[in-house]
Amino acid sequence: MWYPFRRRPPLVALLRLEGLIAARSGPFGGLNIAGAHPLLERAFGMKGLSAVFLAINSPGGSPVQSALIARRIRQLAEEKKVPVVAVTEDAAASGGYWIACAADDIIADPASILGSIGVISSGFGFQDTMARLGVERRVRTAGTEKSLGDPFRPQKDEDVVRLDALLAELHTEFKDWVRERRGDRLKAPEEQLFTGRFWIGRRALELGLCDGLGDVRSEAKRRFGDKVRVVPIGPRRRRFPLNLLPGAAASVLTAAEERAAWARLGL
Repeated sequence: MWYPFRRRPPLVALLRLEGLIAARSGPFGGLNIAGAHPLLERAFGMKGLSAVFLAINSPGGSPVQSALIARRIRQLAEEKKVPVVAVTEDAAASGGYWIACAADDIIADPASILGSIGVISSGFGFQDTMARLGVERRVRTAGTEKSLGDPFRPQKDEDVVRLDALLAELHTEFKDWVRERRGDRLKAPEEQLFTGRFWIGRRALELGLCDGLGDVRSEAKRRFGDKVRVVPIGPRRRRFPLNLLPGAAASVLTAAEERAAWARLGL
């Protein structure tokens, strides 16, 4: 029998945002605005939407891609007037936490890793190895500051100063975003929270980095009742990544970079 006035159950769109955040995705996925944008549009475009849940599992990565994704989440949330809840899994660290702060509330597993509000730059120096091999590095530039961070040349003091200043400016952008989004909910001094340190979910709750403990299903039911419909939104996955073989070397480097990002969290 058809009941024309039967009330539909609350509807929640669930979008997974996981992996290393980088401008170019690896063969097994990753996070950037190019990949996230159409999925965000689908999630926020659902009719009768009660909320959008973001399942976040990322060790961080590009600050620019993090900011672009976070900004688009806020734009859509305000345009559609839909609340956003971030639910962290293994980690919402660094850029992952940047994205989580785009939500109205952050819910963490007690063992999730949250925070890492800092900026990092890393690399290698091969000048001594090249000297032992008898290899001469030849570089010409138009512009005295063009060769910053060349791994095959000795590090210059002025380059270190420039890089430190750049990292400090990026760190300021990150801190300003967290202040804007978390505001009075932060329960510890900035000198403690903005050092790049990270914490597990239960401690993060005490510090005001998240708003509660739980998972997607339990939080959706707590907010909208047992009859809530949680609809996953995601790309169609290939059984075998077609871009693996042509870019095998780049794929290995991307995988190594992601492994290093997770390793910094002890995961």
